[in-house]
Amino acid sequence: MASIQVNDLTKAYGQKKLFQEVTVTFEAARRYGITGPNGAGKSTFLKILSGELEPDTGTVFCPKRTSVLTQNQFGFESWRVLDVVIMGHTRLWATLAEKAELLAKPELTEAEGTRLGELEAIIAEEQGYSAEADAGELLSGLGVPESDHERLMQELPGGRKLRVLLAQALFGNPDALLLDEPTNNLDMDSIRWLERFLCEYRGVLLTVSHDRRFLNEVCTDIADIDYETIITYPGGYDDMVRAKGQVRTKVEQQNAERTKKIDQLREFVARFGAGTRASQVQSRKRAMEKLTLTDLKRSNIERPFIQFLVKKPSSKQTLVIEGLTKRWPEVTVCEQFRATITRGEKVAIIGRTGAGKTTLCKMLMDELRPDAGSIDWGTQTQIGYLAQDHRGDIAAAMNITEWLHAFDPNAKLQEIRGLLGRMLFKGDEGTKPTEALSGGEAVRLIFSKLMLTKDNVLILDEPTNHLDLESIIALGAGLEKYEGTAFVVTHDRDLVSSFATRIFAFTEEGLIDWQGSFDDFVERRASVGPRPRNGSAQSRERDVLRADMALQLG
Repeated sequence: MASIQVNDLTKAYGQKKLFQEVTVTFEAARRYGITGPNGAGKSTFLKILSGELEPDTGTVFCPKRTSVLTQNQFGFESWRVLDVVIMGHTRLWATLAEKAELLAKPELTEAEGTRLGELEAIIAEEQGYSAEADAGELLSGLGVPESDHERLMQELPGGRKLRVLLAQALFGNPDALLLDEPTNNLDMDSIRWLERFLCEYRGVLLTVSHDRRFLNEVCTDIADIDYETIITYPGGYDDMVRAKGQVRTKVEQQNAERTKKIDQLREFVARFGAGTRASQVQSRKRAMEKLTLTDLKRSNIERPFIQFLVKKPSSKQTLVIEGLTKRWPEVTVCEQFRATITRGEKVAIIGRTGAGKTTLCKMLMDELRPDAGSIDWGTQTQIGYLAQDHRGDIAAAMNITEWLHAFDPNAKLQEIRGLLGRMLFKGDEGTKPTEALSGGEAVRLIFSKLMLTKDNVLILDEPTNHLDLESIIALGAGLEKYEGTAFVVTHDRDLVSSFATRIFAFTEEGLIDWQGSFDDFVERRASVGPRPRNGSAQSRERDVLRADMALQLG
């Protein structure tokens, strides 16, 4: 299998340079994570490699069979799901189409019969006779049920269409894979399946992801976009962060030593420049000229500072759920669910896509009524909410400073600007119109609002959507130190591990309440921390089995 080669690549948008004369080789049988903050050019780089965008200068070479994860979920509406996956192998798909066209004819000429034999040979060579079975295996692994495989794409919900497109990119063992945010719209089961699949892949993989654990599990190397170039580091994301810090620290130490030496030489020249030690002075001057400092460009990686404070604590018994039942025509969200949450607990809400996580959040917010049961909040409860579809919560026709100030008119403008600065809205960005916000900026603005209102309960539905890795890490730190009570829907396993003291898990057997950490939940350490809902050993063992079935994380 061939490598991907990039030579003297330059790309800029207006005055902003993303890459400046970048030369890098991505070797076959290596798996590269492309990292960098929002706006660094990660997706742009993949689009240049795929041929979707042209660089300003430079050349790119990719293997002939380079497969790309497309985001065009409406581009295959009239096609059968299995066929959309098989289209990922363009040579095989073209061969199957030509064969079908020949077989549709009432009679074949001698030349057409010969051609049909050639097509059969190509199909056999490209594993075409097992194509539908292979495509079905990919779809099932990514959480697309078998009942959907024969359906048309237009019959599937948007999130499931994106899974089909991911299966399309993976199909047929391509020489190179370019995957931009492949874990989007995947639940934990599907992410784990994808990790195992990619770890067995033998081509060259380049992937952009904001899932830190995914990068650590899958990647053999990290290609970090910073300083207008791309620097590769061996290992996963955490290895890159350590190595990058060590390199910068070493350069800073070397510069400090050289600066000290230059100062000593300059002092000698100043003292004896006009005296009788002319030869020694000239020697010192030549030594000063050789002692150049290494240029340390300012990194474009920035991490927001997220600190959720509590103005007034809630009562110790913050929430009581009794007999909660909610059913939709195609799914039972919960049935006779019970839980008591005390002040300061951090609940991660996890489970398969479509299981009912957002429905539960809306019931907690009293935006949806349960079919049966009750949700009772304790006294002095003040709830801060980030909805999954939150753009409607940010008013238009105003700038972000005005929008934020409206939640506390008594707050000083300096405090508002300080909050925005901590969330990376700097300088003139405070006057940015709310309707011009990107997805990540909108989430960071709502975090600013929650930091201002200082609620004692937070309900965050998929808060990591649109956030870069640095912001997700900052969110985990903020939730861990938060003294209030939190309910957070997420598929980000590192984030859950960083803050959760309790798990609400949607499993095939229903919604369960795991009173312990995420790591306990995954590793099935029933004797460490987790407590059964009804106190019985049988209930504890049943919950362990449910956890294992839900995540399939032996």
